[in-house]
Amino acid sequence: MPLSLQNTFSGTKERFKPIRQELVKVYSCGPTPYNYVHIGNLRAYLFEDAVIRTLRYLGYKVQTVMNITDIDDKTIRDSQKQGVSLQELTEKYTRLFLQDIKNLWIIPADTIVPISSAIDTMVEIIQKLLDKKIAYLADDGSIYYSIKKFPKYGQLAHLDMKGMKSSVRINNDEYEKESVADFALWKAYDAEKDGPNKWIVKFNVDEKEVELPGRPGWHIECSACNLKHLGTEIDLHMGAIDNIFPHHENEIAQSEAFTGKQFSRYWMHCGHLLVDNKKMSKSAGNFYTLADIVVKMPNEKPEMVYRGFRLMNLQTRYRESFNFTFDRLSAAIATVKSFDEVLKRLGRYNPTSGKIFRDFREMMQQYVQAYIEKLEDDIGTPEALAIVFDCFSFINSGIDSNSFSLEEKSAIIDLLHSFDEVLGLFDFSLLESTEVPAEIELLLLQRNEAKAQKNYLQADSLRDEILKLWYKIIDDKNGSHVEAIE
Repeated sequence: MPLSLQNTFSGTKERFKPIRQELVKVYSCGPTPYNYVHIGNLRAYLFEDAVIRTLRYLGYKVQTVMNITDIDDKTIRDSQKQGVSLQELTEKYTRLFLQDIKNLWIIPADTIVPISSAIDTMVEIIQKLLDKKIAYLADDGSIYYSIKKFPKYGQLAHLDMKGMKSSVRINNDEYEKESVADFALWKAYDAEKDGPNKWIVKFNVDEKEVELPGRPGWHIECSACNLKHLGTEIDLHMGAIDNIFPHHENEIAQSEAFTGKQFSRYWMHCGHLLVDNKKMSKSAGNFYTLADIVVKMPNEKPEMVYRGFRLMNLQTRYRESFNFTFDRLSAAIATVKSFDEVLKRLGRYNPTSGKIFRDFREMMQQYVQAYIEKLEDDIGTPEALAIVFDCFSFINSGIDSNSFSLEEKSAIIDLLHSFDEVLGLFDFSLLESTEVPAEIELLLLQRNEAKAQKNYLQADSLRDEILKLWYKIIDDKNGSHVEAIE
C-alpha cells in the first residue's frame, strides 16, 4: 500500500508522489519566540515530527527546514515592554523552545533559521513582485501584495471569496479570518511601535530607487526561508490549522507569483488543541505550557510527563481536535509505564539459544506489515499504536510461558526499535540489567524461603528490610526479583 496523505489544498487523501524520489523537501512553520510555547503549539510540532519520522521510516530521504519568526509584531512589542533588545528576547525563547522539543523527543529540523537571516531573500522576492505589478508601494510607505492579481487566492483555505469581508489592505501580521485584503510585504517604520527595530532596504519602484525603512511582513518571511533553503518547489508544507488562512494562503500567493511554479505539492495541518473541551486561554485558567503540566503532576518525574504527553498526541488522529485533560495525561503516563515494565521484563528474560521458528517469524512480519499499513494511511498513529499494544501482549505472553529463544528475543528488540523510529516513546536503557548488591540478593532469597514455608510474618519483615535499602520486590509468573526504587 503506497503512502497516502490528506492534502489540505485538494481536500482529499492523495497518494504521496514527491518531486524527486531521492529527496523529499519538507517545511514546517516554527514558533514566534516572544514567550513560552504552549501545549497547543507543541501539538503541531509533535504532529510534524510524526510525519517526518514516518517518511524516513518508509525509506524516504528527507530534508527539513523550520523558521523562527524573530521579527514580528509580538516579538517587537514584548522586547520593548521588557526593556531588552529584540535579539535578546528572541534568542531566550528560542532556546526554551528547543529545550521543549528535546524534552518531547521531537527530532529537530535539519535547518532551523531565524527569519532575520533571510531579509536579503525577502527583498529579492518583493522586488520581483513589484516588477510584475503584483505588489505596489502605498502612500503609507509600506509595500502590499495585490490579491486580485493572483486568481488562485483562497483555494488552500477553500474560501468563498464572494462571502468574505473585503478591505483595501491590512497592515497587521495577523487579522480576522473573515477578511480578505491586500497584505503587507514590507511594513513602513513606525517609531512608536518599532522603536530601535528598523531595517533600511532599497527597492526599485516605477524605475526609481526608493529607500524604505521598516521591516518585513509576517507572510513573506516563510516564503523567503523556503526559497533560500529549499529552492523554488517543495514537497510538503505543514503547520497548525490556524495557519491555513491567512498565513499559508499568502505564502502560496507570494511564492507562486515569484517563481511561476507550484509552491508545495502537499499541505498538511493538525487540528485544534482544547483543554477540557474548551479553547485554551489565560482568562479561562486553562492555558498551559509544558512546564505548567509538569508542575500539575508533582508525583511524576518530568520525563514521564513528557512521554505521556507525547503518547497522548500519537493516540489522536492529527487532523482531529485534541482534547487535553489531566485524567487523559495520567492514563497515558500509566501506559508509558506499562511499556517500561515490558522492556524491563524483556531485559531480565534469559532464554536458551535456539532458532527462530517459522510461526514466530510470520508473527513478526505480520506486525511490521500491519504497522506500516496504518502509517501509510495518512499517518495513522492511533491505529499503529493498536498494533504495538497487541505486540506487547504477545511479548508478555511469551515471557510468561518461557517460549522465546535467545534469537527470538533479539528479533523482538529489533522490532521494538523499528516501531520506535516513528513513536519515539520507548526507553531502551531498561533492557540493560543492573547488578543487584549481594546483600539484597541474599535478603530476597531468605524472603522467598520464608514465603515458601508460609512464614509470612518473616517474609514481610524481610520485604520491609529490602525496602529500607531502596529496593522493591517484584513477583511475577517467572518468579521474584528486585528493582531499585527510583
